[in-house]
Formats: sequence, structure tokens, C-alpha cells
Amino acid sequence: MDSIDSQFQGPSDGTRSPYEGADGTPRTPLEIRIMAVAAAARFHGFELDRDDLRATKGEDPPPATFVAWVQGAGMWAKAAQLRWKQLVAMSDARPVVLFLNDGSAALMVRTDASRNLVWLKDPAASFESDPVAVDELRLGQVWSGLVLMLRPERGLSQDDEPFSFQWILNLVLHEKKLLRDVLIGSLTLSILTILPPLIVMQVADRIVSHRSWSTLTAVALMLVVATGYEAMIGWARRQQILYVATRLDAKLSLYTFRRLLGLPIDYFERTPTGEIMKALSEAGKIKEFLTGRLLSTVLDLIMLLVILPVLFILNPFLTWLVIAAGIGMVLIILAFIGPYSRLYGKYIQAEVMKNITLIETLRGIRTVKSLALEPTQRDTWDRQTAASGEARLAAQRLANWPATLVMPLEAVMTRFIVIIGAAMFLIDGSGSIGTLFAFMMLSGRVAGPLVSLSKLIEDAEEQRTAISYAQAVLNNRPETTNPNGGLRPRFNGAIAFNKVEFTYPGSRNRALDGVSFSVPAGTMLGLVGRSGSGKSTITRLLQGINREFEGSVQIDGIDLREINLSHLRRSFGVVLQDNFLFRGSIRENLLSGRAGLTLTDAVRAARLAGAEEFIERMPGGYETYIEEGSPNLSGGQRQRIAIARALIHDPRILILDEATSALDPESEALVNANIKRIAHNRTMVIVSHRLSSIMDCHQIMVLDRGKVVDVGPHDDLVERCAIYRHLWMQQNRHIDAALERNAVAAAAALTQGH
Repeated sequence: MDSIDSQFQGPSDGTRSPYEGADGTPRTPLEIRIMAVAAAARFHGFELDRDDLRATKGEDPPPATFVAWVQGAGMWAKAAQLRWKQLVAMSDARPVVLFLNDGSAALMVRTDASRNLVWLKDPAASFESDPVAVDELRLGQVWSGLVLMLRPERGLSQDDEPFSFQWILNLVLHEKKLLRDVLIGSLTLSILTILPPLIVMQVADRIVSHRSWSTLTAVALMLVVATGYEAMIGWARRQQILYVATRLDAKLSLYTFRRLLGLPIDYFERTPTGEIMKALSEAGKIKEFLTGRLLSTVLDLIMLLVILPVLFILNPFLTWLVIAAGIGMVLIILAFIGPYSRLYGKYIQAEVMKNITLIETLRGIRTVKSLALEPTQRDTWDRQTAASGEARLAAQRLANWPATLVMPLEAVMTRFIVIIGAAMFLIDGSGSIGTLFAFMMLSGRVAGPLVSLSKLIEDAEEQRTAISYAQAVLNNRPETTNPNGGLRPRFNGAIAFNKVEFTYPGSRNRALDGVSFSVPAGTMLGLVGRSGSGKSTITRLLQGINREFEGSVQIDGIDLREINLSHLRRSFGVVLQDNFLFRGSIRENLLSGRAGLTLTDAVRAARLAGAEEFIERMPGGYETYIEEGSPNLSGGQRQRIAIARALIHDPRILILDEATSALDPESEALVNANIKRIAHNRTMVIVSHRLSSIMDCHQIMVLDRGKVVDVGPHDDLVERCAIYRHLWMQQNRHIDAALERNAVAAAAALTQGH
């Protein structure tokens, strides 16, 4: 913006320029670009979260990254390359973000086509400040035509609509340009299909009788040209269909995965993984049906509409015969749809049970091997395989009947037409041999689409069953109805529960019963109690996993249900008892989901978690590859990597939910030694059965049957809280016994000394 920069610099009275940060240092072009996009979104009432911008530190993100950032906040966005005339003609799409050549941006807030001017504004300035008028010549020196347009989404976006056959059909119809090209190609092929039979008719009726070699040569050349053209059109049509199928596959995959990720955690906790996987595979079959059988049948029917008028011209009686046979085929298929649907549903259910057994066996393979459960799992698999096979066989047996009954009608359309036509010629001399040959060839082209249509009805019933299974998963109530809404505050870490009551679905007993407490920011809070006392439930409510509770949960005085759910969870660090590490390097696991962080951040977090030493001893260091299930890491190493991953973005609130209970004493001691260092300048909520892990907490809350029994530091609770004292004595009996033995030995030695 060299040529127009001076008009954005603001007053020259020594006050800070809008292009300077709060500390007086110049803003980078990328920061200005981010500010421009955020300011345009704010104009429409949307607040963008900088942490949502998935940009790698030190690299300029492409326009698609900014589009994804804006769309993630629930807005419509599009990056485009515009010419000056298109830009100045925009009157209802402001503000528009102009991406400038130096990597920064400006906001276009007004245009005047009659004066050939646009008005630009500094992204750092308020919308009340005056914009600067710029003409084509001056803007062309700093802008190459790239813009970002954004506005609120109108109505439900495609990703928010429930899954249904109509949704998939709309997805197909959205590819209008490609489908138009396919339709044109199909019409052309249909016309070309008519040409060979008509030429054969002329050959039989005239060329042969007149013995005209010149005419035959001309006809042959026409056939060669038509055949070549038909081959090219057919290739182009198949290519277009392939493009449509590929685009639909990508859109459907993105949609199903987003819907799946939007479901609440408790849905996955109560639904077998095998059932979910089967439902998703059925959704994939629907896409194959639409781009395969359905699309090809529709295109064949277009051919049928072109051929039928020609058939009526050649021989109306035989044409009506062909149509009657086709209607008979459709009626036969319709008669079997209901029974077939029921049998196919049983087969799908049997396949679901197989999937459940397979995935449970794979996930629990260590248990299966260690307890020698292979025979039991094999027997279960054998039974379910047999049930699936029987259900499939029953469905296929029934499907075999309509195929058998349809065959004679198909033969009428393709074979007996010749006999009937020849008999008509012999009886009254109607038609000609050439006409009969032409009709026979074209009627064969009619049979194909009608047979496809009859099979399409059968396939459609399978798809109806498939859709119902996919809907059972994808149309469940999402975790939040407005994933992009809610507040996005910067947290300090103060936590307050006020008369919170919560009951898990299907349970009669309250997991939390009138729980009230508050802790200031920077507090280390320990949660203890017997199993089922409500410790982990408190952490689940803090993370927004369960939101159907009574009372209020507040963070820094803000009701948790008013906070954007994604922002809430990104602001937490969570370490569980059994943490999952993804396949990939240690570095990739540490930086997972945290755009803009680098190896330096990974090393800092690993050092804080006490993981740096063993990582650097590994052959690949931070690039050491972790296999599925992390078999090349010990439990302590895996847990320390999980702690480092939770600390990578320096969260204000850190939750350790039984994070050390599965560790060996040495690893636990190492993690506990780092907890004070980790807790610096952040709120920590530590759930542990081992009281030694929480002795140093500022406050320890004792829970029993969903109620708060007492809150205080360790020494006070040992004296006044019976439950805490009982737990402490249970876990430290060996220490008391050793002290008693030492005392007795000392007394005995003293006695002997006297």
C-alpha cells in the first residue's frame, strides 16, 4: 500500500498509528490482513476467534484458509479474483476485504460506479472513521484483484440440514453444470443410436435390391463417422459422470464426518462403534446408487424417450407390445418390494452385529490374547456370520423370483419381436424386411432401460433401508444446535458451581446433588471421594460434555452455557487416565489441532511435563513415529506426552482426571514433581484416588454420593473430615506400620542399653 499508505496513517500529532501494535511495534502485513477479515465479520455481528485460524506460524495463509475461518464462525464466505469493473459495480456486498500485494489488506466499504471510485478503510480503525477514496490507477499499484466477500449465512447451511434422500438428491442437483453436460451428451448419444438401425433398414430395402455400390460406400462412411463420434461423446459423458461421482463422494464424506463429530460424547459412550461404522458404510452406498444405477437409468430413460417415437413410426403395434412387456416387468418388481425390504433389513441388522463383534475384538485384542478368549470370539463370530449368511441368502432367494419372472417379458421385447413382426409381414405384407431389422435393433435398446428401471425399483428399496440406518446415526441431536454461537472470552480461571444438580440419562440417582463451591483463578483444587461420588462428573460439566444440568456453572463469572463450546474446550487442557495418541510422530501428536505452533512450542511443553528427557533419548527424537496403540511407549511416557499435549497452548485451566493412577511409582513421582511447576499461573482441577497426588493442592474437596462433604487443605481435612481421614489411613497403613515397627525397635534398643 505504498502509494496510499499515507492516507491510512492517521493523525501526525505523535499519537500511535493504527499500523502499530499496543507496544508501539509495527504490525505485520499478516496481522493487518487478519484484522481486516475480523473487522468485516464484526460488521455483520460475528466475532472471529484468532485461535480458529488454522495458519502455520511464519507462513502467509492462502485465501482458502481465511474462507474456512469465516465459514467456521457460521458465515458465508468466498474468495474471488475480480477486475476493477466488477469491484466498482459491487453495491450490496460491503464491506469487502481486499487482499493487497504486500500481504496486508484493506476494507472496501463503499463504491461509486459513476465516478469510478471505491472507498477504502484501515482495518484497525473503527467503522465510524472516514474512508479514503481511491481510483483504479492508484489501487492497481497495490492490488491484483483478490478479494474476500462474506455475509451472514441465509437459512440452514447444507451441513446443518438433516440427512435424508432429499438432502442427497439436492446434493446431486447442485452439480447443475456437470449434469447439463451429461444430459446434452446423453441426448446426442440417443440420436446417434437411432442412426445405425435406420441405415440398416435402407441397406436391406434399397441398396441390396438396387445393388448400388456407391450408396453403400457412402453409408459405410457415415457409419464410421457416427461410430467415432458416438465413442467420443460416450467417453466425454463417462468422464462427466466420474467428476459428478467424485465431487459427491467428497461432499458426502465431509458432511458425514462433520455430523459425526458434532454428536455428543455420551452418544458414543452408549452406541457400539460397529453400529456407527455400518451406518456410515450404508451412507456411502447411497452415493454409489445415485451416481451409478440411478443416474445411468435416468440417462437410459432419456434414450427411451427419443427411441419410442421412432418405434411408433416404424410399427405402432409392435411398439405397444414392447411397452406392455415393460409395464409387466415393473409390476412384477413392485409386487416383491415389501417382502424383500423386510428380509434385507434383517440382513443389515445381522451385519451390524458382525461389525460390533469385529471392532470390539480388535479394540480389546490384548484382553482377548491375555485371557485366551480366541475360541469364545471365534464362536461368536461364527454364529453371527452364519446369521448374516442366512439373512442374505433369504433376501437373495426372494430377489431371484422377480428376476426369473421378468425374463420371459424381456425375451418378448428382444427376441419374439422378430417372430411376431415376420408373421405380420407374411400375413398381410405390412412393413418390410428392413423395417423389421431396424425395429428389432431399436427394441433391444428399449429393453435395456426398462430392465434397468425394474432393477432400480429393487435397489431403491435397499437404499431406503440404508438411509434409515444412516439417519439413526447422523440425525441424532448434535452436541450444540449453534456450534458457532456463544461468547468467546479470555479466561483467567475462576470456577464457581452454584447448587448444581445432574443425573445421567437412564439413571435414577443424582450424580451431583446440590453441589456448590467456588475457587479463585490460579487455585490447585483436588477432588477426592469414593468411586461414584461425582468427581469426574464435575470435570465433564466443566468441559461442557454434559450440559443438561440444573443450577449454574460459571467461569470467571460467565455462565458456562453461554460460552462457545469449541472455544471453551480449546481453553482447557485435559489429561485423562487412559489417553489416546494418534498414529504419527511425537511432534505431530503434541501440536495436534493447534494451528500456528512450532517445534519450539512442543519442546517447551515437553520440558514442562517432564517428557523432554526421554523424547530426546529416542532414535528420532520428536520425529519418533508412534504406531497405533502406542506400543513403542511405556505407560509413563504416554502419559507425560499427553500432559505436554494438554499444556502446548498454555491453558488457563488444566484438568487432570486420574492422570497418574495408571503409572508406576517412578513415573508418578516424576509427574507429581512437575505438578507445582505446571500449576504456575493457571487453575488446576486434579481428580485422584491417590491422596499423595493432591496433598499439595490449595484446596481439596471431598465428595460423597454427589454431595460436597468438606473443602479445605490436606492437614485440616485429616483432622476434621472422617471420610478423608479414612481414605488417608487406608492408603498410608504401610507407613504407619513401618513407623510403629521403628518405634518398637528403638524402644527395645533403649531398654537393652539400660
